[in-house]
Amino acid sequence: MEQFIVKTAALSKHYNDQLVVKDVSMAIPKGKVYGLLGRNGAGKTTIMKILLGLAGASAGEVLLFGQSPNEHPEVYSRIGNIIETPSFYPYLSGRENLKVFSKLKGQVQKDSVEKALKLVDLTQAEHKRFTNYSLGMKQRLGIANALMNDPELLILDEPTNGLDPIGIAEIRKLLKELTEVHGKTILISSHQLSEIEQIADIIGILHNGELLEECDLEKIAQHNQRHISITVSDIHQATRLLEENLHLTNYTVDGNNTIKIFDFSFEPQEINHLFGKNGIEVSSLFIGSVNLEEHFRTITGGVGIA
Repeated sequence: MEQFIVKTAALSKHYNDQLVVKDVSMAIPKGKVYGLLGRNGAGKTTIMKILLGLAGASAGEVLLFGQSPNEHPEVYSRIGNIIETPSFYPYLSGRENLKVFSKLKGQVQKDSVEKALKLVDLTQAEHKRFTNYSLGMKQRLGIANALMNDPELLILDEPTNGLDPIGIAEIRKLLKELTEVHGKTILISSHQLSEIEQIADIIGILHNGELLEECDLEKIAQHNQRHISITVSDIHQATRLLEENLHLTNYTVDGNNTIKIFDFSFEPQEINHLFGKNGIEVSSLFIGSVNLEEHFRTITGGVGIA
């Protein structure tokens, strides 16, 4: 049975008369990177704040490590986080900043600063003033701060925002190492499709406060796969012919009478001829692939991510 580190049920949040999170039910398995993908203002940060107890939910339920944080507030000690921009003392070094925060946290081990700096690969810059850090180094120091209590769950709000390609690649490598080597579970939010696609095992598409879809990496890969797309007049007859006459079973069907065939054993014109011979009208036929951007637009009714 799969173990979920985070589960929410019908989670909602009002700010005055505005409903900013609407009936969000999400599940994050242990040891996975869950990417919460949505435009700015979609409700990503609000959900994270609710999970961390920084904002109260108007309705719904939150379970962390299988327990209600309202009844078991000690679960928060098992979580590290970055919400919005990490704040540090500009004229202290990276190491000095972490020492200050380790004292504030109170419960960390003696070598927590050293371990955290090593994990984020900042040991060579640990004596450098924070004000002289690059943006990527600042983000990594923020993650180091979140790691000092050796959390099982990391909640990171837009950790690659504003970074150059090198900085993004560094954060991506770090997050993969934290899950694959150190067994951390990570919830990360972003409005950058390409980065979330490369980092996450599971993607939750959030739009106007609603979680429209959760899809795993396998499904994302399928969306990018080349296929023959055919829109037909009779979907049931068409799929029957594919299976019985051509022995094709690697296909999907959507609600617009469109079949996407991922098996290229037969040319598109052969499939078109088979359908026409059996009285099925074909209104569209092409070879294509669907990337995450297109999938996001489909799920959100044509709205882009930017």
